[in-house]
Amino acid sequence: MAAAPVWSVDPRTGKRREQVAVEATAQEVDDAVRAAHAARASLADRAVRAAFLRTAAEQLEAARDGLVETADAESALGPVRLTGELARTCYQLRAFADTVDEGAFLDVIINHPDATATPPIPDLRRHKVPLGTVAVYAASNFPFAFSVAGGDTASALAAGCPVVVKAHPDHPALSELVAKVLRRAAAAHGLPEGVVGLVHGFAAGVELVRHPLVTAAGFTGSVRGGRALFDAAAARPAPIPFHGELGSLNPVVVTEAAADERAEAIGAGLAGSMTLGVGQFCVKPGLVLVPSGAAGDRLLTALTDAVSDTDAGVLLDHRMRDNFLAGVGERAKLPEVESPVTPGAGGEHTVSAGFLTVPAVRLTADGEHDLLLEECFGPVTVVARYSDDAEAGAVLSRLPGNLTATVHLSAGEAAGEGRGPALLAELTPIAGRVLVDGWPTGVAVAAAQHHGGPYPATTSTSTSVGGTAIERWMRPVAYQGVPEALLPAELRDDNPLGLPRRIDGRLER
Repeated sequence: MAAAPVWSVDPRTGKRREQVAVEATAQEVDDAVRAAHAARASLADRAVRAAFLRTAAEQLEAARDGLVETADAESALGPVRLTGELARTCYQLRAFADTVDEGAFLDVIINHPDATATPPIPDLRRHKVPLGTVAVYAASNFPFAFSVAGGDTASALAAGCPVVVKAHPDHPALSELVAKVLRRAAAAHGLPEGVVGLVHGFAAGVELVRHPLVTAAGFTGSVRGGRALFDAAAARPAPIPFHGELGSLNPVVVTEAAADERAEAIGAGLAGSMTLGVGQFCVKPGLVLVPSGAAGDRLLTALTDAVSDTDAGVLLDHRMRDNFLAGVGERAKLPEVESPVTPGAGGEHTVSAGFLTVPAVRLTADGEHDLLLEECFGPVTVVARYSDDAEAGAVLSRLPGNLTATVHLSAGEAAGEGRGPALLAELTPIAGRVLVDGWPTGVAVAAAQHHGGPYPATTSTSTSVGGTAIERWMRPVAYQGVPEALLPAELRDDNPLGLPRRIDGRLER
């Protein structure tokens, strides 16, 4: 049976552009994984890894115009957005190169023998080593930053792990181009091509997570698809870590005092956040708790005006468009749900932004309105009007895990008065990032960033953005009583690599 062709498709028209590749067979997946596995030793030198990551950034920048043109043709995200996303991707590669150079991620800890301790401490030396070959599942909504050269790939390579990427079907041509750039960068430092593999096709993705030489996986996508792969990873004879980002509602709470102070500004800010990128950001605010009363009415008026002025946009593919239309239609039919600005079809290939409102009490107990507590991908949000703090708290208590949770406070509340401290305490258990007086659409690449959250936001406690994302692809190993001559260089007393280390409880740099 012939392998199915892989086509590049224009989401603006739904028409095929060109055949890019064919779906990988089980044998081709096996070949890619074995090539990556064989390339592990080539990544052992930290200096080479760091140089490779920097060269990859340089060469992606050099190829920017062609890459952005191809990305726009396959995603309709626009040159401005995509140019910025590529810049972010290159910055991320360089940031991980800096992390590799510094060496703190190796977490070197040394305990010299201490016969006076209870019980006595032998000579113990611990550091972290790469897991091995990592499977990366590219995301649809970030064709650069969460795809072939995105954060999962960059952090895995930084850890010393070769990768095999399962390309997203929404941007196969771009995936091929970016993989070629990464392989050229690898070759410039004497690394084999196999350090970055690429496969296409649904079946290939399943084969990849089940392959015995794959030691971990990173995924960004839907709850349904991610959970299936997560379960497959756990069902293997030797289960592997599966770091999946699956779905998030990203709740926002607006206090009554905050609405009194700046209802119009909050309404306009919400409109900008929920429609950014045609509502296709993983941190789009999907549920907003707004007080009943005059101040809340002012907020909704501002939100209505701003959303009504938003142009219709193209979603990443027609399947997502169909799901969006079905999802908002099903939600709009629920009792007491109203549509001040009706989300829906903006044209044959576009969608228009909108929002729904519902009394918050409808969300405080199990029932048909539970659908409003699930993510709807696209430019729509749900505004739940609450009558008092207890009602808002009852809604928050029913929410699943999220990437973010946001609260808008008055000046007094932000200074520690009133509901401020209590609201942060309510939001912290349900989110990986808690914001005050801001909007979640924007995930800075920074050392303190955490892009993850309780399930179903993610399947692990790790982050996929920021320097600590490298920790997902490593495991600790302790050596006891090993002669100096046999120790890895990272653990020798003379510290030939100049690493930051903790020795006998004291941090040394």
